[in-house]
Amino acid sequence: MMFPEYRPRRLRRTKEVRDIIRETTVTVNDLIYPLFICEGEKIKEEISSMPGIFRFSIDLALEEVRSAMDLGLKAFLLFGIPGRKDETGSSAFAKDGIIQRAVRAIKEKFPSALVITDVCLCEYTSHGHCGIIKHNEIDNDLTLEQLARIAVSHAKAGADWVAPSDMMDGRVGRIRDALDDAGFSHVAIMSYAVKYCSAFYGPFRTAVDSAPRFGDRKTYQMDPGNAREALREALLDVEEGADVIMVKPALPYLDIIRLLRENINHPIAGYQVSGEYSMIKLGAKAGLFEEDRAIWESLISIKRAGADVIITYFAKRVAELIERGVWGELY
Repeated sequence: MMFPEYRPRRLRRTKEVRDIIRETTVTVNDLIYPLFICEGEKIKEEISSMPGIFRFSIDLALEEVRSAMDLGLKAFLLFGIPGRKDETGSSAFAKDGIIQRAVRAIKEKFPSALVITDVCLCEYTSHGHCGIIKHNEIDNDLTLEQLARIAVSHAKAGADWVAPSDMMDGRVGRIRDALDDAGFSHVAIMSYAVKYCSAFYGPFRTAVDSAPRFGDRKTYQMDPGNAREALREALLDVEEGADVIMVKPALPYLDIIRLLRENINHPIAGYQVSGEYSMIKLGAKAGLFEEDRAIWESLISIKRAGADVIITYFAKRVAELIERGVWGELY
């Protein structure tokens, strides 16, 4: 059937028609809200590279969680900014570490919150790399033991999910074994299964002071030119026990999200990273486009590509727009 018998514009004629046939939507149930937690009290410090995003001390992080949950958000991904760093990132698994205390405080006050913790060393090491350095190289297997200790310490504090973001070989299996052995078989793993070595992480590294002090992360994060490798990485993590598979960043790698969706039945998360966030904020500030519509379109694209879950710094803004009843009016 062709024109003039078939006219596709009939299904775009009014807003009501467009709404009823829309194939893809984004709701608060799809979103995870990342939070940066720092030492101290009464601290809410805006991150210069991420306008509108803040570092919170634990007391004010609780207020932010309450505000977000009042808007319908349920899930939070926590990143820690420790008071001290060393060569091995030992504060990452300390019982009184910044994330451990934050998890306990959030779960005590908001038991229904889904608390997810980043499991990595880059925020905690003095050199800024995601693993243990031996002979000027990242020692993969030594790093696995450290990551397992971090994951168990987060589970003991009350984390619902742990999210290893280091890209070391074998870390999902090692973490799964450690969690099970410690009695935390109920704690899920959201694996940064496909994490590319990306320029779009720049603002995040400013936020947590995690830029490598030497070299780069190309020996453990993925080459942006590789797609088949992404599928191999994701399948390995599924075999090792990952419960949710993540692609990071999201927007430059929508094809990878689609590739995984077509080949893997596990839930897939897309991380709209700091650089993606800041591009939209700065572009809107420059008057290049309307911010809320750009947020809507970017998140729809991630969901349409096949992501079940979207990690985004815009989560609270989206929840506000939904509560006001204008989210669906943006297109």
